[in-house]
Amino acid sequence: MNPSERAAHRVYIQALRRLTPEQRLQQAFEMTEFARRLFKDGPRIRFPDLSEEDLHKLSLRRLEKRHNRNW
Repeated sequence: MNPSERAAHRVYIQALRRLTPEQRLQQAFEMTEFARRLFKDGPRIRFPDLSEEDLHKLSLRRLEKRHNRNW
């Protein structure tokens, strides 16, 4: 992390600490929904010629890979 990224991260953490617990939870819900949309819409953008069925199968394969990781 370069110095500019470190400074931005520090400001971000300070902003999070000023939030109420309810606001933090809302932030977490919003970030989860954003990640969900990226997961769903990313392949659609990357593979515009795939059918809905093929996009669905691709998403299922990606989820399967993600859930079967050995930690």
